[in-house]
Amino acid sequence: MTEPREASTTFSGRTTWVRQLETPLREFLRTETGSAAILLAATVAALVWANVDLRSYEALWGTNLSVRLGDAAVAQDLRHWVNAGLMTFFFFVVGLEARREFDMGELRDRRRLALPVIAGIGGMVVPIVIYLLFNHGLPSANGWGAAMSTDTAFALGMLALVASRFPSRAHTYMLTVTVVDDLIALCVIAIFYSEHVSAFPLLIAIAIFAVTVVLKSRSVRGGFLYAALGIATWVALFESGVEPVVVGLAMGLLTNASPAARTDLERASDLFRLFREQPTAELARSASAGVVNAVSRNHRLQQLYHPWTSYVIVPLFALSNAGIPLSGEFLVRAVTSPITLGILIAYVVGKPVGIIGSTWLVSRLSGGRVRPPVGWAAVAGVGTIAGIGFTVSLLIATLAFSGTELEEAKFGILAAALCASVITWIVSRATAMLPKKARARALLGTAESIVDLVDPVDPDRDHLRGPEDAQVTLVEYGDFECPYCGLAEPVVREILADFGDVRYVWRHLPLRDVHPSAQLAAEAAEAAAEQGAFWEMHDLLLVHQGDLLLPDLVTYAEQIGLDTERFRDDLDNRAGAERIEEDMDSADLSGVSGTPTFFINGRRHHGAYDIATLSAAVKAARVREALRS
Repeated sequence: MTEPREASTTFSGRTTWVRQLETPLREFLRTETGSAAILLAATVAALVWANVDLRSYEALWGTNLSVRLGDAAVAQDLRHWVNAGLMTFFFFVVGLEARREFDMGELRDRRRLALPVIAGIGGMVVPIVIYLLFNHGLPSANGWGAAMSTDTAFALGMLALVASRFPSRAHTYMLTVTVVDDLIALCVIAIFYSEHVSAFPLLIAIAIFAVTVVLKSRSVRGGFLYAALGIATWVALFESGVEPVVVGLAMGLLTNASPAARTDLERASDLFRLFREQPTAELARSASAGVVNAVSRNHRLQQLYHPWTSYVIVPLFALSNAGIPLSGEFLVRAVTSPITLGILIAYVVGKPVGIIGSTWLVSRLSGGRVRPPVGWAAVAGVGTIAGIGFTVSLLIATLAFSGTELEEAKFGILAAALCASVITWIVSRATAMLPKKARARALLGTAESIVDLVDPVDPDRDHLRGPEDAQVTLVEYGDFECPYCGLAEPVVREILADFGDVRYVWRHLPLRDVHPSAQLAAEAAEAAAEQGAFWEMHDLLLVHQGDLLLPDLVTYAEQIGLDTERFRDDLDNRAGAERIEEDMDSADLSGVSGTPTFFINGRRHHGAYDIATLSAAVKAARVREALRS
């Protein structure tokens, strides 16, 4: 018996999809969860610094810095370079993630777009109304924009920290709602908080961006070209008087996202094989370019910028803006200030009322046809955590206020972030105290899941293990020569043994460019299926992954008692080739490019495929099915 080959020594229990191209939301959340602590530390550091030595704090961030090219120059203080310059990269990452959700995530089903859009709008309108009620007739009413927008990164990080029991779909719903929030907030900044707008530079900015859109629509490549166009648009907007951070979100939204196509991966393998045979500098560049181009630009850019925005730029923004002197006199004034109270109540009360209320209203008016992807407890948690308006709120506050009014606004924003986190923790704990079935319904809801598996399971065609009427269907696209498939096999067997209501389906995806014997092995399995012995051959092939030549396959046929002459004839005639091609076509349609890739009840499984992770995914699918029945 041969063991799986060397790759198994570095086995991480993760699907090829995850190993090569992490799910965007899972990766996004992991980064934001880790950066939430750094952001909190930066906020505390800013408060301590401002209260220990306010003069040095203001002196540093008020230092003027100019970038000059000949007679042209862009000059502003360090705080504004952070707010209008570095934060452009933050919004660029938000735009990338929004586009990824639109192309590959929940929003690829356009019918699901209406609910988060309306929830996002409701979650902004209600806080604005509350703020204006507190500041009606006062000059501070102009600061209504500081009370409307959620900090996507901070809120997602805190949601993962204080409500870890919430399902991942709650984070997805949060993200889709706050994407709408960010889009509207940046439009508000550009329209209402840009002073002394100059028409000519604005027209130049629009023209440059239009050129960018045309180049993108024609799939023109060139990272440096788009970087230059983005910088030129930013400078033109800066000179026009419009807040230039909108450039980041716009450029991110233009960047398409897509899974790695099998044809691109095969081309990358061919280029690397050429380099392996003749290791020249030119072929090395070709191989490197082939690997890079197999992954969408959206993912590559997010991999590049997201850690910087999460661990450097946003904490730096907090450090430069969150510092306010907290004297007793200031606190007395702040707790009665209409600015502070308006922002605090707008976020702590207005945000959850707006998001939960608009979500409920759409569900009610649609007769239940449009429902949130999670239960109402999770919707409530999304609404309460959306009360963290840190980044964009501080940004608008610095544009709308100055002096003591700005300090009062900052205090309200910080207090709202703290209260929103505490309330969300209470919602999470209260949900955990519900009976098991009620808790599952409150967290998961009863909405239909998006089906990623394009070609549904057909018991009359597919190779099945387990009861045909099982509640949960586990589909694997596999390759008999793939060592990771070999390592996943005992996990699948244990799942089938532990759960009586799971059926397992194997579909072929031989990676012929990297596994030379995979196609023949798949055809051998189909030849065995012609004699009713698919699973017996399947098991032997995964055990003997290093021995898949024709004599080996005939030996396995003899071991399981097949008619070897018929078996040989079927191999010679390639009787199973058409069936294998059908499986590969269905894999392409479902966005599968590597092995093993799992689907659970039609939904792609992202993450590890160790026994604990797969069991948890199967249990969650079973609960969702039970709630719908």
